[in-house]
Amino acid sequence: MNLNDKTEALAKCNAICKNTLMETMDIKFIDIGENFLTASMPVTSKVHQPDGVLHGGASVALAESVGSAASFMFLDAKKFFVRGIEISANHVKSISEGMVYAKATFLHKGRTTQLWEIRITNEADKLISIVKLTTIALPKK
Repeated sequence: MNLNDKTEALAKCNAICKNTLMETMDIKFIDIGENFLTASMPVTSKVHQPDGVLHGGASVALAESVGSAASFMFLDAKKFFVRGIEISANHVKSISEGMVYAKATFLHKGRTTQLWEIRITNEADKLISIVKLTTIALPKK
């Protein structure tokens, strides 16, 4: 993927989300760089738990979406497909409205496995959740 054209790269990320969980949750890819991908998600009743705050599972789905998409963007998608193999999250702050931003950054970029740190923050850049995701790149047959 040519990351020199951010607009094209982000359009590709957002295009693969049609008719998926990411579209249902209104996840949008908004920034990309040499070693990161960032997505946004509105915090609305669609992603709330019953008491009106962001559901931890929605945070994890956001994190896995951005981490997996980042792996897809930074690997040769013609030769490999990406799957998440482990994810862990710590939720440190509640949020009931506004936007959250998930930034996936490489901790390890191996030929087969990739380790991502995904920081989920609010509009004031306060940490909401910190997530670690391991992905695997498997050859296409």
